[in-house]
Amino acid sequence: MTTTPLRPRRPRLRLAPYLFLTPFLAAFAVFWVWPIGYSLFLSFVNTRTRPWRFDPGFNWGRLVNDSAFWDAFGNTMLILALQVPLMLALAVALAMAFDSDLLRLKGFYRFAFFAPLVLGAVPYSAVFRLIFNADFGVLNYGLGALGLPTVRWLFESTPALVTIMIALTWRWTGYNAIILLSGLQSIPRALYEAARIDGASAWQQFWGITLPLLRPVLLFTFVLSTIGTLQLFTEPWLITNTGPGGATETLVTYLYKQGFRSFNFGYASAIAYAVAITAALFSILQIRLVGGRDNG
Repeated sequence: MTTTPLRPRRPRLRLAPYLFLTPFLAAFAVFWVWPIGYSLFLSFVNTRTRPWRFDPGFNWGRLVNDSAFWDAFGNTMLILALQVPLMLALAVALAMAFDSDLLRLKGFYRFAFFAPLVLGAVPYSAVFRLIFNADFGVLNYGLGALGLPTVRWLFESTPALVTIMIALTWRWTGYNAIILLSGLQSIPRALYEAARIDGASAWQQFWGITLPLLRPVLLFTFVLSTIGTLQLFTEPWLITNTGPGGATETLVTYLYKQGFRSFNFGYASAIAYAVAITAALFSILQIRLVGGRDNG
């Protein structure tokens, strides 16, 4: 029995997949690769001169000695240290409530807590600005009705920062809870049944079963929340206008001011890469500390 030898594939057919990928690769190069590369180049350019002059140490040297940058960095780190752990703790509690057999109308509650993310950033920020208004805000009205002293939320440093944290927690807790819920639902129920038979309490089951097996998903939400906090712009800009006195200035609002108010694109590019480097370092650190341990 003879077989017909296979014909070699035509060059045109071998190129077909790349032709189909060409539109995406072209868009990726124009809208992603080129801006990222050009921004890196601008970080080494003094854009304060006319014409621009290549000066590798100008922007990065200013970055090291810029007190306004470090104030914005400190504000961002404070939000990261206080708001993110609180938000994720609440998200874990919500996810466990959503997964409980005692909860009725689970679909309704899941949507209700996820709904803040569906709202646009501008209207939600406007609502929070009204709620925390010092003169006619509903929060101060409630405090006054209870006989408690009112707070100038948007005009004092600490209350303004607390306002930003409350707004972020309100918007993102439900989103993280839904992600964590998917992790909870992947844990075998047999483990809990065996633990109950062995006499483990609910608290012991949480620490011995839920938290260890939920750790990969929790790490995922932690990394996402960290990156999101380092990119924080909308709430400080729209609710407090980065005030009072720069108390709610973040890295990205400072970047925006340098790039689109002062038109100092070189320095803004250096700040952008400082944010990216910080996000990468935090992500690597979190993965090493939390994800690098054995599950046993």
